[in-house]
Amino acid sequence: MSRTDQPDAGVVRAARAVRTGNLITDFYDEVRELSAATWRVPVRDDPARFGVGGALPDLTPAVREYFAAAEVSWHEMGSYRGHELMLLNLARNPGTNTTKTFASLLIVARAAEFARRYGEPVVIFSPTSANKGTALRDALARAVSCGLVRPDQLRVVVLAPAANIAKLRTDALSEDPRLAELNPLLTYDDPVAENVKVLGRRFVDEYAETLLRQHGHHLWYSLDLDNYLVADVGRALFEHAVAPVDKAERQRTHAHAVSSAFGLLGYHLGRDRLERDGQSDPLRRPHSLLVQHLGTPDMVLHLRHGDFDRERVPHYRLDPVTGRHEQRSDPHFPYRTSDPGEVLDPTFYTRRPATSNRMTGIIKRHGGDGIVVSELECHQRYAELTPLLTDAGFPVPADPAAVREWSLMMALTGVLNGIDRGLVESGHDVVVHGSGWYTDEDMKPLTERGVTPVSSAEEIFKYVSAGSGSC
Repeated sequence: MSRTDQPDAGVVRAARAVRTGNLITDFYDEVRELSAATWRVPVRDDPARFGVGGALPDLTPAVREYFAAAEVSWHEMGSYRGHELMLLNLARNPGTNTTKTFASLLIVARAAEFARRYGEPVVIFSPTSANKGTALRDALARAVSCGLVRPDQLRVVVLAPAANIAKLRTDALSEDPRLAELNPLLTYDDPVAENVKVLGRRFVDEYAETLLRQHGHHLWYSLDLDNYLVADVGRALFEHAVAPVDKAERQRTHAHAVSSAFGLLGYHLGRDRLERDGQSDPLRRPHSLLVQHLGTPDMVLHLRHGDFDRERVPHYRLDPVTGRHEQRSDPHFPYRTSDPGEVLDPTFYTRRPATSNRMTGIIKRHGGDGIVVSELECHQRYAELTPLLTDAGFPVPADPAAVREWSLMMALTGVLNGIDRGLVESGHDVVVHGSGWYTDEDMKPLTERGVTPVSSAEEIFKYVSAGSGSC
């Protein structure tokens, strides 16, 4: 009898076993080397393609204090149908409650080091669904507080969909009038949330040179895959330090709720490094389980079919008795949903992600699968998963409506459903990447006063220039 076929089909809690670390400072030599190799020198010949380079500051006490937010922990959560469940908690920073902390700390540290070396101010600009922007702002506030940079040397401007304002929070930058002016939080109202990227790219292309000429500020468009991969290499290094795959009794599958899968790509880049250096056996490379929602199932579609054709989403039949939509033709999609067109969490907004070919290639080479979950399925698993989340230190409200960030619940629901449907190998234990979890109690939401609506690249420039003039 395989473990999956064992009769104890429910979730079994484990005794608390937690190992903690710092995803950046524990591996600073490796991260610093990789960063310097990825961006050998700043890019200065084209203002619209400006980059700060890969140099990171020396690990002084102030820099250690700055990077203290990069906490990570490993939890043995319990088991489900014979599969051991482990959690890689990447959401320990209360200023963000998401995995975006790590890349943002490195992005801001690199920019601060550029400003220190060259004496030239930088404006980091990034479109965001919400969480990247929150993390960049949190990192900048930490950099200023720790003395890595002055407020006039480094600024952060983010552009978020207006529809996602409920996921934006009050922070140290918004509460200080001068810092709020220097670091505006802009919103764009468009039926397609991802169009913040289109508008953001247009702004950089049209106004980066003008901002440099008129105000002397470099504009750094930080929404680049490598900016996130370098930070997420630490996931594999941390796993190797506290629970190496080579010493595990069974093979592993790593599960992650994804939009573009930056985190899993970074993890596999770390695995490449470990295997290349002879520290780990390539045959023990974990599988990957992509978890998505019905609003943007693009990476699962690409993995299964090689394209993003929404016609491949199974047809749902409305049950007139329950009012639910059902299908049983494809185990990779929800069997039940209240709405086949639902958006479970607007954080996951990327359509046709450019990372799909790369992630699909990794799964085809090393194993894995993908699954899409519905809000209804997450709610049905809510009570079952609450004890596991509570044991891992996550506050779980009695009412699911109070949850603002669903990525961790999505991942766990996808894992249990994937096990039930045979999408996770029977001989594998599962590592869940806890990429984000926050509720109404974890954040003070921004009001409309805390954001600035824009509708054009010209308007973005106006507000960025206003901050430049106050430096």
